[in-house]
Amino acid sequence: MTALVVAALSAREVGRRRVALALMVTLPLWFYLLRRSAEGQSVRMLALGMAWAVSALTLFVVNAARGVDPRLRLTGASTLAVIGGRLLALTAGGIALAAAYWALVVADQRPERPWAAALMMALTAVVAAPLGSLIAALLPRELEGALALLSICAVQMLADPPTLVAHLMPFWSLRELGTYVIDGADAGYLWRALLHAALTWLICAGGTYALFAWRLRLPRYPEP
Repeated sequence: MTALVVAALSAREVGRRRVALALMVTLPLWFYLLRRSAEGQSVRMLALGMAWAVSALTLFVVNAARGVDPRLRLTGASTLAVIGGRLLALTAGGIALAAAYWALVVADQRPERPWAAALMMALTAVVAAPLGSLIAALLPRELEGALALLSICAVQMLADPPTLVAHLMPFWSLRELGTYVIDGADAGYLWRALLHAALTWLICAGGTYALFAWRLRLPRYPEP
């Protein structure tokens, strides 16, 4: 129940930042439109734009809640409820955004595997939310966090696919799924993308929990 309360508070915080929310929602559209003439590039760039938008929005929400989290802990909320509720809200919002852009891709590009395109968009939100949360836990200032996310997305976009660096990036699963969706590759790309996304989610969510569990630990006083 506490996780749902935190999720509602996070959704309310997002709703208050209307201009920032509008910019985040439309950012992936610009990525898509600039590469619309090339089907493969447009879908990949759309997913990358969504990844940055969702992770950056999560970063801002987590940083904005730094003053609220200690009070939630004092009222009895667990660290897992605080982190889980916030990730639930941001992931749900990201999936809603993914659904809208998936409809755009299906209507405009007509991919041969529309269900895989839907999975690609949804997986983007699922991975991006805990990544933004982890960056916020590591870099408490918004400017440094935003630059870190921008660097990650830039390296992911520019790194040569066969290199180890590209495979170690958190959004490598999107490139693998893009190959499966757009180029009609075999199912191996799909399973590797799902495995990479699962490992990335576990690392980011687990790292976020560990950092906030230490930061939000309640002091223990000796019994009188």
